[in-house]
Amino acid sequence: MAKEMVTVRDAVKRFKVRQTEAAQNQHPDGVMTVLDKVSLDVKNGELICLLGPSGCGKTTLLRMVAGLLNADGGEIRVSGELVEAPRKDACMVFQDFGLLPWRTVADNVEFPLEIDNVPRAQRKEVAREYLSLVGLTGFEGHYPHELSGGMQQRVGIARALMRRPILLLMDEPFGALDAQTREQLQEDFLKIWANLKTTVLFVTHSIDESLILADRIVVFTQRPGKIKKLIDSPVAKYRSDAGDIRAHPEFVAARSEIRSLLRAEH
Repeated sequence: MAKEMVTVRDAVKRFKVRQTEAAQNQHPDGVMTVLDKVSLDVKNGELICLLGPSGCGKTTLLRMVAGLLNADGGEIRVSGELVEAPRKDACMVFQDFGLLPWRTVADNVEFPLEIDNVPRAQRKEVAREYLSLVGLTGFEGHYPHELSGGMQQRVGIARALMRRPILLLMDEPFGALDAQTREQLQEDFLKIWANLKTTVLFVTHSIDESLILADRIVVFTQRPGKIKKLIDSPVAKYRSDAGDIRAHPEFVAARSEIRSLLRAEH
């Protein structure tokens, strides 16, 4: 396996825009560049947060790495292989949970292996393992509407892990949750990640969340998105310490630096 799990080289993504008067003024050629020559290396087992203004291409880059969108320039490789189509070993977790309301928790989690024609007994065993990992043992027979938002997202994470992915792509997975639930899930997800050591690309709008979760933070410019700065999280080394990491002086200083970088983009 390659030392770098993800390699992005000069990635460009453009979209056609509707020809309204305003769009013609901004994009006379009818094309909007969302990402402009983005290059990034993500090592095996790293947790990288993508942070930047709305519309700067964070989610677009995530979808390109997942193989859901094709690059219009440059290239993207996962585990050394050129990304040209979706990969079963690169799974996504979305903000909106995306659970099937007519299926139980267990059936939702088993769904990827059901698609893969894995025998029922085997997929139930794997589902039990990951439901235990995300703290949902005992809720296998519940339906999504019977769960809180935080619990529904735990189901989404368990489902994404079912294929034992080498790469987990997370698009603002905690963005729709209340602040208290969000903090709890951040802590719980770090424990899950420490257990699995899966490589993670995590899109967020929250500076605090990026500092708490990431090994490194990728700060993007305004659209067209370019990498403005790569920041090593100064508090990653304190994850195992007792106490509130948000109160650490290095956390406060890094948050101020990142806020200044983002404010300069508006």
